[in-house]
This record gives sequence, structure tokens and C-alpha cells, in this order.
Amino acid sequence: MVLNELGNKINNVLQSLSKEPVIDKRVLDAMLKDISAALLSSDVNVKLVLKLRENIKKTVDLDKLAAGINKNKIIQNAVFDELCKLVDPGVEVWQPKKKKQNVIMTVGLQGSGKTTSCTKLASYFHRRGWKTALVCADTFRAGAFDQLKQNAAKAHIPYYGSYEESDPVQIATEGVAKFKEKNFEIIIVDTSGRHKQESQLFDEMKQIYDNVNPDNVIFVLDGTIGQAAELQAQAFKESIDVGSIILTKMDGHAKGGGAISAVAATKSPILFIGTGEHIHDLEKFSSRSFISKMLGMGDLSGLVETVQTLQLEDSQDLMKNISQGVFTLKDMRDQFEMINKMGPLNKIAGMLPGIPPEVLQGLGEEDGKNHMKQFMCIFDSMNEQELYSDGKIFEKEPTRIVRVARGSGTNKLMVESMLSKHKAFGQIVKKMGGNKGLLKGLSPDLMNSMGGMGGMDPSNMSPSQLARMQQQMSKMMPPQMMQSLNSGGGIQQMMKQFMGGMGGMGGMGDMGGMGGMGDMGAMQDMFSKMMGRNR
Repeated sequence: MVLNELGNKINNVLQSLSKEPVIDKRVLDAMLKDISAALLSSDVNVKLVLKLRENIKKTVDLDKLAAGINKNKIIQNAVFDELCKLVDPGVEVWQPKKKKQNVIMTVGLQGSGKTTSCTKLASYFHRRGWKTALVCADTFRAGAFDQLKQNAAKAHIPYYGSYEESDPVQIATEGVAKFKEKNFEIIIVDTSGRHKQESQLFDEMKQIYDNVNPDNVIFVLDGTIGQAAELQAQAFKESIDVGSIILTKMDGHAKGGGAISAVAATKSPILFIGTGEHIHDLEKFSSRSFISKMLGMGDLSGLVETVQTLQLEDSQDLMKNISQGVFTLKDMRDQFEMINKMGPLNKIAGMLPGIPPEVLQGLGEEDGKNHMKQFMCIFDSMNEQELYSDGKIFEKEPTRIVRVARGSGTNKLMVESMLSKHKAFGQIVKKMGGNKGLLKGLSPDLMNSMGGMGGMDPSNMSPSQLARMQQQMSKMMPPQMMQSLNSGGGIQQMMKQFMGGMGGMGGMGDMGGMGGMGDMGAMQDMFSKMMGRNR
């Protein structure tokens, strides 16, 4: 992710505080100097850096802090909050109204990713049940309409454009009118890329704005543009009423501080961030989640939303099987299918707190995709009897492995590897379910809630249930993860983070109550195994 380098630098500075025997003014000034240097090296505007430094000093008044107060934690909280303010102008985010006609106009520089972002945005709303359409008013760039048409067709989004008409104002006006007549709820108008020095194109942009009268103007900003971003953003804001921002190309490794400066210049909230080339690579923006992820603290709220948008129908059946200590090959296939829909493994794992960068690098996108494809082909080559089994049928009749390998276009070793992983997952499920399992004794109401995203909150469990769960989880976790947990607050802290009230630094508490074992629990176990002894 863009700003990862910045996040690592700041994280290292904050971690160094714990090594200081006494936190005094000298230590605080040295820390602020290092954080300021990191921000400036990432192209964050110097005025914003100075303001952040002053605000932290006001919050952390060492002379007024009472004796015995955890100064380390107060400083960490202050830094986290001020970093959030850098990307949050404090303006209410625009929200479309259901059963109304919401017109969205996108503007920005050439090459910022407007057309791709328009399709991602349309798909985002379409997947959530909105009646969505696209209008291509970019007549300046050759092939713009073809690109939008192809993207829209893949996403099954209706579109409007013209090869003959050269006036973008006319196209935008006609397209919006057409979709309004058909009662579309979200109408997204893609416009030409333009630079602040191109006065003619800016006049054209104003004409489109006046004619379509958009409910929201989104400034699409390349997150890697650097220091030029602020002046460009300001020019657009002075010409038309920019209501919100989409940051694109946030999956790269550029500095990215210019994007933060642009947010401050427009005083417009960030709506989404683009994290890849695929149509689902658009994440709803939250300042606290963004900074949390940047500092390597995960983004469980983003992970939960991603899971919820999949609208899975089999989670109740899965949880019923787990509660009985059963994990079939079909259950495993369904979980792999869910993860495949969510995106690359390293992207999903990056939303989980406490996973080190070297592990994320090991879950590369291409490798993850290839393994998923091979495993799904293996599942597709199984018959119903095999899919609904616990896998022992292959041990009793090894010839089935040969047949499935041939049918899936893989080999015997690959099928055996998949069956080995399934067996490992099955052992975890047995420890969780059954008469002596981890889930024994939970109330019926709690069990019923586990199929969704609200189950297994530790605050709803008795001390004996918590103790049994902690004991069982200590047996299930790989040694590498156990070492990480022991150094980071133990299993109970991990349980709070994964399954309920969120702890952590800064404003992490606003992610509380999201929780449960449901679909996420099975996926967390999967990650545990992938990062541990069965990786």
C-alpha cells in the first residue's frame, strides 16, 4: 500500500518509546522530530506537519500529566488521532439517497484513473442493490468510450456514450436525462482528464457541471502524484464544488504524502481508495481504518464489510457443521470460494492486525491466485459423495485421488496437498465442535447468532467458557503465532481483536462490536494454518 514506508517509520518511532526508561520533554521532542521528518520525506505539506507537531505537544503536556499515568500510551493515542486528522477534514461524507436520482460527476487529471474508478464505483453500488448507470463524457482521450464500454459490460452496468457526438456537454446532458427517465438511482458521469493550466478544458468542465447539476463531484486523485497534488486539487476546488475524493493507485509503493496534502487543500472527505486494477479493488474510506492499516494494525472493519457484501448463503450451514465438529470438503470449497471473491490473500491478510510484512509478502497475489484456481479445479472434479465427505473416502480408496487429479488437470501431489490441508482444518473444527469441543455449552441465542457477523462476543461468555476457549486456542495455534501473541498481549487480546470489543492503539475502539466467528472465524483459522506449520 502507498504510505506503507511512512507507516513503518512512524511505527518504529512509537515502538522506540517503550525502550525509554523515562519519557521527558527531550524524548518527546526527539520523537516529534523523527515523525515530522518521516512525513516530510513522504511529500506531506510542511504546514500540515507543523500543525500536527503543535497539536501533539498541546495534547501531551508532560508537566500537567499526573504521576503514574502511562505517558507512552497517551503519546501513541495523540499521534494516531493527529494522523487521522490529516486525512479527515471533518466534513460530513456525501451519501446517496435510496429511491432518488443521484448524479455523480468525476473530475481529475489525465491518467489519474477516472474511467476505471467510475466503473469500480458503479459496480460498488450495483452490488449493494442500487440501480446504477454510467455516462462517458470524455471525448478528448482516444478510446475513452471503448474503455468505459468494455468495463461496464464486464460489470453488467448500463452505459451511454457516442462515437459521433464530439460535444461532451451534449453527451453528458443526454445521458443523464436518459437514465433519469428510466429512474436510475446512481448516474455516474465520466469526464475528460484536465490540467489546471488548460483553461478551455476547465470551462468545458464547468459547462458539464452546470448542465447535469450533479449531487456530488468526485475529484479522482492519483495517490502517487507527489507535491503537485495540492495545487491541482486546489484549482479544481476553486472551479467547481468538489464534494469528495477518490484516491487511486494506493497499492503501489510511492510516497503518497501529496495525496494527504490534497485532501487538506480541498477540505473534501475521501470517499474511497483504489487498491488495484480489478473491479472489486475499491475500498470505502475510513480515516481510522486507513491509518490503522498504514501503521500495520490491520483493518478489521474493512474486512467485515468485504465479507458482508458477499451475501453468502451457506454460513448458517457451515456454523451448524462446525458446532457438530464436522468440516466437509464442500465446506472448505465454500470458504476458498469466499476468499477468492474477496481478493488476493495478501490484501485480505493485511486487514488482520499483527500479521508481519514478511508474511504478507509470502502471500503474493499471483501465487495465491494460482493455488486457489488449482484447488477449485480439484473440488470441481469431485463427485457429490466425495464433496460432502470428511475426506477419509480418499484414504480408503486412493484411486479416487488419481481420477480427481486427471479430471482437474493437476497431479496426485497437488490433490494430496489439498486433502492434507483439509484434514488439518478438520482437526481444528473437531476441537471447536462436538460434545467436548470449544463451542460446547454456549447458549442457543449465541449459537444462532454465529452464522452472521455478530457472534461469539467474549463479553457474552462465562469465565469458564472463556478459559476453555483460551486453552483450546492455545492448542490450535502454530508456534510462530503463539510467540507473536505472547509478546503482544496474549490470546485474550487476540480474542478481543478477532471476536469482539476491539482494543489497540489510538481510536481503534470505534471498530468494536463487529465481530464474530461466523465466516471470519473459519477464514482466520485458515490464515493461521497458512502462516504456520501447514503453510
